[in-house]
Amino acid sequence: MLLIKIVALLLATVMAFWLSAISGGGASLILIPILNWLLPVTQVPFALTIGTFSSSASRVFIFKAHIHWKIFAWFVPFSIPAVLLGAWLIKYVNPLYLQIVVALFLVSNLPELFRSKQTLTSEEKPYPKFILAFVGFLAGFVSGITGAIGLLFNRFYLRYGLTKEQIVATRAANEIFLHAIKLAIYIALGLSSTQALLFGLAIALGSVISSVSVKHILPLISELLFRKIGYGAMVISGLILMGETGQKIVKQDHLALSAKIINESTETTVNWRNSNLVLEFNFDDGLEVERPLSPSDLPPELSEKYNELTKDFGHIMIEKVFRFRKPKAIEFYCFKNQKLTKFEFEISDSDDKPAR
Repeated sequence: MLLIKIVALLLATVMAFWLSAISGGGASLILIPILNWLLPVTQVPFALTIGTFSSSASRVFIFKAHIHWKIFAWFVPFSIPAVLLGAWLIKYVNPLYLQIVVALFLVSNLPELFRSKQTLTSEEKPYPKFILAFVGFLAGFVSGITGAIGLLFNRFYLRYGLTKEQIVATRAANEIFLHAIKLAIYIALGLSSTQALLFGLAIALGSVISSVSVKHILPLISELLFRKIGYGAMVISGLILMGETGQKIVKQDHLALSAKIINESTETTVNWRNSNLVLEFNFDDGLEVERPLSPSDLPPELSEKYNELTKDFGHIMIEKVFRFRKPKAIEFYCFKNQKLTKFEFEISDSDDKPAR
């Protein structure tokens, strides 16, 4: 079974890195959903980075004459400390939520697919040096946490005015140092495993096969088609990543959404981990956000009121209500003999004490 998975990953890698070379990036973001299925989420960056390091090294060797050294000189020095920070945070930050942000950013490139050649060309211009440094820092940080940066910053390379060969070569040169540092950090932090190593070597072999063969494919593609494929790959990868990561978040954090109509008000309940949030809307009061409270969270005055009501009602639900441009409130939903009685008390913003 493991051998079948490795062979399937190898074939997927070759195709992903072919698309990566043609579109200017994206193999990593295509492979992340596959690796999420094969490995624990914290080991995905290690396996992915073995492959992307091999890919960058082979592309630098093949396309070294096309490297844009000005971008390299400003990108790399600022990306290195950022990748250290990102790789360290992976022990404390769930990378799934950053993957959702990455997916939304990728999908936002959809309008670029419908722009004309003249519009795309007119927007291409070299960026100031401080922008190069800032992009380098962001690339390092995101790469440290997720293990992928290719397509995420592809828009930067496309709008700089580089040729397709320059994009492939410069991006590979910028990223090879990041990948080497990440590998060392992931091993030091214990984020590797034998299985992750095997999958990483499969990706590495596939990436090298792709780099050698793509040298003969790239000259056959026009600059405009190259850019259109690049933006299209970003959007498709974003949608795939969003769907895959969204399913994992729902399963991992018990995320659920439900809606119902109560007394002409629409209530939407969001459950996340061990908490839930209620969004209520009606035409008189507008949108309200409600959060359940326990009796121990009540201010002293309302705690006394709660104790009094418990003598008359069998069950009491407590919610804190947040309303736009209105005072906050605490609501008591009191049940007795299958009948509901509601009490509402406004509280001040300063100390959450009942308003006088």
